[in-house]
Amino acid sequence: MPTDLAEKVVAATRALSDEMDALSFSDPVAFVYNPLVYARNTHEEYLRKFCQHKKRVIFIGMNPGPFGMAQTGVPFGEIAAVQDWLGIFGFVGKPPREHPAKPVDGFACKRSEVSGRRLWGLFKEKFQTPENFFAEHFVANFCPLLFVAGNERGKNLTPEDLSPEEKKSVLAPCDKFLRTLTELLEPEWLVGVGAFAMKAAERACAGLPVKISTILHPSPASPLANKGWAKKAAAALTRSGIWRE
Repeated sequence: MPTDLAEKVVAATRALSDEMDALSFSDPVAFVYNPLVYARNTHEEYLRKFCQHKKRVIFIGMNPGPFGMAQTGVPFGEIAAVQDWLGIFGFVGKPPREHPAKPVDGFACKRSEVSGRRLWGLFKEKFQTPENFFAEHFVANFCPLLFVAGNERGKNLTPEDLSPEEKKSVLAPCDKFLRTLTELLEPEWLVGVGAFAMKAAERACAGLPVKISTILHPSPASPLANKGWAKKAAAALTRSGIWRE
């Protein structure tokens, strides 16, 4: 049964979604996907299933990937991991506008999100079951929006690619949400998955009694991540004292 804490996280997420939906963007952003709206069912199932108590560690991602959270509503939501390991499967709708090269097919999507496969694969290898992992850990995204360029390939853009004013308009509500999430779950550690997320945690949670660390982002666009990412991430978490051998 969902707890009061889970429902508070759901409420904070809905408030963030409403604020993000009020924003507008210009070139190079041509399409904006908000999975907190069209994949609300599965996103809130994830929250209610795995956010029922306070956490020791929260992993923070940057924003959804086109074949991960954009398809499933779950952070780093590689379909096989979400469906087969987390046990979440359900209806996913459509954003108002889609780039032809980046359609939302929900759990029927045939593409694999490499970053999500690597991240959830690491957690599965170490903890075996979701119950073991979520006993002390949680995974969230800083920004819930996927930004897609209008070029033929539908290039995936990040908050760093926005204009200064648009970036400011995104960071403010996302900072507020991350701070609220941290106050609710009272973690000992926030772990930025990549430098952007680490800096966001440092800015948003300044003054809170939480320690902040980072691991290498598992994106296949990173040459370092393509050479033993899981071993490097686990070693960084062990060195910091977040994980034991």
